[in-house]
Amino acid sequence: MIKEIKGLHHVTSMAADAQENNGFFTDTLGLRRVKKTVNFDAPEVYHLYYGDEIGSPGSVMTYFPFGRMPRGRRGTGEVGVTEFAVPKGALSYWKDRLRARGVADLSEGRFLGEARLGFSGPDGDSFALVETAARGRTPWTGAGVPEEAGIIGFHGARMRLRDAAATAELLGFMGYQKDESDGSVTRYRIEGGNAADTVDLEETPDAGPAAQGAGSVHHIAFAVEDRAAQDRVRKALMDTGYQVTPVIDRDYFWAIYFRTPGGVLFEIATNEPGFDRDEDTAHLGQALKLPSRYEPYRDQIERILPEIAA
Repeated sequence: MIKEIKGLHHVTSMAADAQENNGFFTDTLGLRRVKKTVNFDAPEVYHLYYGDEIGSPGSVMTYFPFGRMPRGRRGTGEVGVTEFAVPKGALSYWKDRLRARGVADLSEGRFLGEARLGFSGPDGDSFALVETAARGRTPWTGAGVPEEAGIIGFHGARMRLRDAAATAELLGFMGYQKDESDGSVTRYRIEGGNAADTVDLEETPDAGPAAQGAGSVHHIAFAVEDRAAQDRVRKALMDTGYQVTPVIDRDYFWAIYFRTPGGVLFEIATNEPGFDRDEDTAHLGQALKLPSRYEPYRDQIERILPEIAA
């Protein structure tokens, strides 16, 4: 069994419009944009990162805003809901705030004793705010969100699968333990990591397959401390038969990727070196940062990328 996984690192999705996406996460949800860079494989597209003050592992939602991209189709084989943690008692504030801003699909409920507020993002993305203990995390209080209500990072994520058995086995191999179930949803939790420590598997055998587009999660990343831990995880996965990519330098972390039995793309990302490697903490996310191989083309890239208001 793998022992190096420390919970979630980040979740990466796709969007249709960069400005709309930026406004939703920084103004509506009050998160900090901690990095403005480009898709390393498609530099004409932004890669935007939103999170807490420093972009702590377990707090960062990232987006590829492909201009005018058609919406994805919800279904099996994807991360169906991304869950953010908020302090206990904060949901009444968020219900009023999101309703006042015209956010769609507000729904209140409970799961395994936790109060939650579901809602949709600009591209039909599925989110939930879950009341939980802060566990040492501090919110970024942007756009007038008070500290007692601010988002403190991820709570977890819910995957929608036709058959959850093989993915459950994989999570067990990655160090997650089966927790509780409610209907078709079973929770898995990892001990000894960060506070973004839950993954829910929802089994929906009669649903059709998802099709990726705007509003779809591209991949979900799990955290390891450093490259040595990542190398051990990579070897363990490959020894078990998974096809894992070589290690890829993403400037702010190193990454490996593999496809799960249920169809979801997993990433294992290092906690090092972090988002302050090329910007001081006070100015994270303000300037356009490019991978070194694209720096000679900065003028051309900046002309192509749409302008994003701060």
